[in-house]
Amino acid sequence: VQLQASGGGLVQAGGSLRLSCAASGRTFSNYVMGWFRQDPGKEREFVAAVAWNDGSTLYANSVKGRFTISRDNAKNTVYLQMNSLKPEDTAVYYCAARGAPLYSGHYDSPAAFASWGQGTQVTVSS
Repeated sequence: VQLQASGGGLVQAGGSLRLSCAASGRTFSNYVMGWFRQDPGKEREFVAAVAWNDGSTLYANSVKGRFTISRDNAKNTVYLQMNSLKPEDTAVYYCAARGAPLYSGHYDSPAAFASWGQGTQVTVSS
């Protein structure tokens, strides 16, 4: 599985960004795709996840109502639309994949995801 993340950048508080994660290397029908983020010196934290087959989603409480995760089956791409961005959203964002049902195991733990893309920096200025 290869994952390629893109779309990060610098934005003012209240603004929006859309991250993309292009996936390749296998069929993903039974996979869950996730987004995590990490600040220097902090643990990597769960942001959102989507089940590839039916589009079911999960969100961290800190982003619920502001971020939307979605997938485009035809393009094998997962998106993270981030609205109403706050300075505390500043981090390196990573996309990840796991071959398990959405709610199985520690579904919001980085350890549950076997494949990772490179990070993309998101910086929100106040």
